[in-house]
Amino acid sequence: MIELTTRIYLEDTDAGGIVYHTSYLRFMERARTEALRSAGFSQSETFENDLSFVLHSMNIRFATPALLDDEVQISCRLVNSKGASITFEQHVRSATTRQMHCSAEVVVACISLQNKRPRRIPRELLEKLEALRAGP
Repeated sequence: MIELTTRIYLEDTDAGGIVYHTSYLRFMERARTEALRSAGFSQSETFENDLSFVLHSMNIRFATPALLDDEVQISCRLVNSKGASITFEQHVRSATTRQMHCSAEVVVACISLQNKRPRRIPRELLEKLEALRAGP
C-alpha cells in the first residue's frame, strides 16, 4: 500500500472552502502514479515502452468534506490484477483524525500508446505491484 500526504489548497476547493469533488480524483491519480513509481516505473518510462494506464471505471463514495488548509492522507492498495487491468482501493482521509473523506474502487486498463488498444501488463511490473496488496 502506498500513502501520501498533502495539504488542501484554495485551488482544491469551491467558493466555500470545501474540497471540490473532482479534486479527490486528482489526489487519487497522484497516489496511483506514486504506486507505479514505488514499483520502479515512472510514467515517462512506461510511455517510452508503448505502455499507458487509462481509467476504466471508478466507484466513488463521498463521506465527509475536507476543508481548506486540512492535511489529508491518500492511500492506494492493489486489490486485483488481470492480464490488462488493475483494480485499486483508494481512500482520502484526514491526516490527523483518520476520518474518511472519500473512498473509491478504481479499475485502470493497460493500453498500447501506439494503437490505443488493450495490452498485457508486463509480468515484471505486475510482480512489483503485488507489494501494494498489503494493507495498513
